This record gives sequence, C-alpha cells and structure tokens, in this order.
Amino acid sequence: MKVDLGPVTRIEGHLNVKTTIENDQIVDAQCMGEMFRGFEVILRGRDPLDAQQITQRICGVCPYAHAIASSYAQENAYGLQVPANGRIMHNLIQGANHLYDYLLHFYQLSALDFVDVTAILKYTGKDADLRKIKEWVQAELASQKAFPGAPFLPRLNGDYLMDDELNIGALKHYVEAMEVQKKANRAAAIFGGKFPHSTAIFPGGCTQAARMDLIASYQSFISETKEFIHSRYIPDIVAVAENFPEYWQIGASKGGFLSYGLLPLSAERNGSRVLAPGVLQGGKVKPVDFGLITQDVGHAKYSSPSGLKIAESSLTPDPGKKGAYTWTKAPRYDGRVMEVGPAARILVDYHLGGNKTVKSLVDTYAAMFGITADNLNSVLGRHLCRAVNAVVIADFLLEESERIDPGGKTMADIVVPATAEGYGVTEASRGALLHYIRIADYKIAAYECVVPTTWNASPRDDKGQPGAMESALVGTKVADLQDQIEAVRIIHSFDPCIACSVH
Repeated sequence: MKVDLGPVTRIEGHLNVKTTIENDQIVDAQCMGEMFRGFEVILRGRDPLDAQQITQRICGVCPYAHAIASSYAQENAYGLQVPANGRIMHNLIQGANHLYDYLLHFYQLSALDFVDVTAILKYTGKDADLRKIKEWVQAELASQKAFPGAPFLPRLNGDYLMDDELNIGALKHYVEAMEVQKKANRAAAIFGGKFPHSTAIFPGGCTQAARMDLIASYQSFISETKEFIHSRYIPDIVAVAENFPEYWQIGASKGGFLSYGLLPLSAERNGSRVLAPGVLQGGKVKPVDFGLITQDVGHAKYSSPSGLKIAESSLTPDPGKKGAYTWTKAPRYDGRVMEVGPAARILVDYHLGGNKTVKSLVDTYAAMFGITADNLNSVLGRHLCRAVNAVVIADFLLEESERIDPGGKTMADIVVPATAEGYGVTEASRGALLHYIRIADYKIAAYECVVPTTWNASPRDDKGQPGAMESALVGTKVADLQDQIEAVRIIHSFDPCIACSVH
C-alpha cells in the first residue's frame, strides 16, 4: 500500500513524502521536493558581492546562514583578513538566528505532534493568551481545516500528552515563544541591519558600527532568550521525552553524521569553533574533506551529470525525467549517506570531547532518560540536541558580545580579484551548509550551494541508498495507515526546509 503524506505541513516549503506500507510497517519512503528554483543559475554573471544578498533569498527562516556561508566563500576567494569585530559580529548575528529557529521549530512546528490541543477546550480561566488559543482551536475544529492565523490543524490520529495541565502549559508557552523569537530576531538585526535578509553582512565583516549601546541591547535580548530556554523550552522537551520514551528508538537514520562546525573562535580558516567540525562514522570522527563530497542526480529531476564534485557541479532541469521523483539532489560524502543538523553537531562534538558543556549535558540527559549518546539518532534525540545547541550558543553569545572592541574596525577592505574560487562552510540551524564560488573576469562564473535539507531529504543515490530522512522512516510501525503520525513526527524532527533543499 502506497500513501502520500503530502503536503506535509508545519515545515518550510513544499514537501510530499510517499510511504510504502506492508504489515503496518513502512518498508520504503520517497521524499519529494516539489519545485525547482535555480539560484545557482540566477547568480551566474553577477557581481560576486551580490552573492551574500541573493543567496539569503533562498530561505526567509535561515537567511543569515546563507549570508555567512557566502561571505566565508568570498573571504576564501579574495584572501581577506577579517578584523576581530567582523568575525564576532558574524557570530552574534548567526547565533541569535539559531536560537530563534530552535524555538520556532519546537513550539510552532513540532510540539503539536505531541500536545493535545483539545485540552484547551476545558480551560475556564482568565489568561488572555489561553482564551485566545481556545477561540482559535474551537474555530478550527468547527471548520475542520486550517486557516490563516490559526495553526492547530491538521490534528492527526494518535496518542498525545494525557495530562491537561501539561497540554495547556505547552500551549501557553507556544504563545510566549513567539514573543521570545521576536527578541532573538531583534538581537540578530542589531548587527545584521534587519531580519530577514540582512543588509549588513559582507565578506570580511559587517557594515554596522561597533557601539556600546548596541552591545548592551543585544545582551539584553539574548539574556531574555536564554532565560526562556532554561525555564520553558528544556522542561517542555523533558516532558515530551518522559511521556513518549519510545521515540528514543524511532527515527534513526542509517548513515554517518557530518558537521562543518559552528561559530569560529578566531579568524583562522581552519581554527577552532564552538561546536567542532567533523565526519562521524562507526564511532570515530575524521576531518571534513570537501573533495569527498559529490551529488548524485539519478533519482532527481536533472539531466546534468551525476556524481559530480562541488567545483564541477552542473544544473540542467529535466521535469519529465524517467525514474526521478524530486527536485532535491543526493549529496554523498565519500559515497556515503550523511545526516546533518543538531544531532550531527552534538554527536560529532561529543565524540571529539572538546566542548565540556556538550559532554556534560549529553551525559546528564542520558542518565536522566536511561539512554546512551547513540540514542540521539532518533526523534527525541534531535529535539534534545537542539536544546543542547541552544544552551551552548546562548552562553557563548553573551561571552562573545563582551569581546567586541567598541569603535574598532568591523570590515575588511575588499578587492575582488579577476579570477578566484573559494569554499565557505557553516552550520545553519538545520545542518551543514556549503557555498562555493568561482570568479572569472570579475564576475561569478559558477556558484554551488549544498544545503542541509538537500542532505537530509535527499532521494536515493545512484547506488540505491536512501537519504537520511528516507532511511529514518523505513522500518517504522504505524497505527493509522493514512495519518501516520509516527512518520510525521520523524519528518518534523529533521525540520526540513524544502525551499533550501531545492534552492
């Protein structure tokens, strides 16, 4: 039996997932990115300094990550020496965007997979937020369809939190989280110029001046965000984990883990980062080698050659291609499937052992839930790893903001060479992000983005290996063959961004 789960809601972009069911178990899955965009084509022939602006339009949720990756690629190509303030401002902008995105993902996109929104119908108190939610839920349930401003449907058949107090509390936090997300975004906009789509991020730093009043405002917003992370976000994840412990065993991808590392601690290209880079396979971490990354298109809707390395990449759309089922390519590392994202960041760093906070938090929660680090490759593991990321990043941002030199230089002097090429890598909230630029005659001759969800939601490669999300779905038992809430929980745990994956 084949079932289309699309359009999958509470994600960014247009995704269908087709599952094949036998004996109430998913035996095959196809992740289908349903549109073509072609940003690499758009960039050809443009001024290289347009790249960090244009690539932000790939996604309105994580534009800063694209701006940073593009800036890193150009810094590499131009041979720029980035002043300390410029590097710090890049970190402050991107880190704040991560905090916003983790809260958005859990509360607005994933929590409703576990929270029983109908519990609010029993609420008789006077809290204005909860009364408003009650009105929204009543209206949605009465119409049996979602409508703008009321995001609580579809409500799938399945088990939800049983405790009314937990459900109503989570819905209260749902509204509170939106206010905190605003604060994280305002923090990012202080140095980024605006959100979304920063106007201040450039190769070599930021155009914003380093001022004490801006630093103080930034610290205030991040401190408030940090408080919410500890008082609301983490306890809510713990509550879900305590009530759905089976999801430590559900949704494991069948491959390795790749992280480029997040938030550089120095201007050195291969210097230390707050969360370390690496490729984790078989319990061992190795350095990342960009030359081992290729992209297969055997099951993607492109007729350009398959298996090309990044610098050789080509893009020829072929919507009618036989055997193809998605507009997403299939990136592979040394021919192997990789999961990227929050679990990859934490697992890579945990196995390297360089960040004591990561190790302490993972060990603490592992003891609390009776699991091991290996169980982070799961639905609950991905949610918990986002929270661990959030704790580490929030602490770092407050420390990093103290390192700004008020009045100091924030931008390198840029001279675009006639011919050059460069790689730039960072970690978007959803995972490993790579930008590659090649310049000829002062113009962009080639540009390539290899994006987190392109890794996670990739189709089968030319060897027939399913991507991380497809492999995580296979083997899952489903109680309702049509709704498949178990599958939806797996999909949401990856936080797919299809606009990014098809870019």
